[in-house]
Amino acid sequence: MILEIFSTLTEMLQGSVHVSLAAAFLWGILSILLSPCHLAGIPLIVGFINGRKDITTGRAAFLSTTFAAGVLITIALVGLITGLAGRLLGDLGPGINLAVSLLLIAMGLHLTGIITLPLPDTGSAGTKVRGKGGSAAFIMGLLFGLALGPCTFAYMAPLLGIAFSVAAKNLLLSVTLVGAYAVGHALVLILAGTSAELVQRYLDWNENYAFSGILRIACGLLVCAAGLYMSVKAINTLA
Repeated sequence: MILEIFSTLTEMLQGSVHVSLAAAFLWGILSILLSPCHLAGIPLIVGFINGRKDITTGRAAFLSTTFAAGVLITIALVGLITGLAGRLLGDLGPGINLAVSLLLIAMGLHLTGIITLPLPDTGSAGTKVRGKGGSAAFIMGLLFGLALGPCTFAYMAPLLGIAFSVAAKNLLLSVTLVGAYAVGHALVLILAGTSAELVQRYLDWNENYAFSGILRIACGLLVCAAGLYMSVKAINTLA
């Protein structure tokens, strides 16, 4: 089923400009929803935002966008560095992949409250809230983008192949295709983070703070599970 979906999108990428851009946008969305690696970004940003009593829809959207920007920046830098080094795009090596997957586990444990990571002290309205501001969201996005590594470029391979093939004739279309993918990819994270604020507002309205804490812990455990999944893959590669 999944292969059929991506096969259809690959055909659409070779269609007219509007069809190819729509396909690239959908590809960006599905790259998160259908990938175990990328799916971890949803509980990560939801757990990060969950629990703030002063959060607003605009603030949640800002933090989610900042997180998504960090993810995209790291993915672009990793792709550029590994490409220039002649390696498989996104492949930093099993050793680095293992270290980053362990860091992702630590981020999950941070969400559960078991440990506390030294994230920046930032907040709104002049109030410092540890690990809750834009800087913390951006850093988490950078680290998560690093954790994705080869997983991202494995999903992007057909899109990048077509983008590179049309670059000589139409550079603008090539860049726009990659941009449409990035927008779709980021949009899922932004909507997830913004919806976390709406859920939090409902919980606060019902004074159901206990469930709010459970939700945050559940998100942290999901992130830990993703980190374990990535670490097992890295260990198998080392072996």
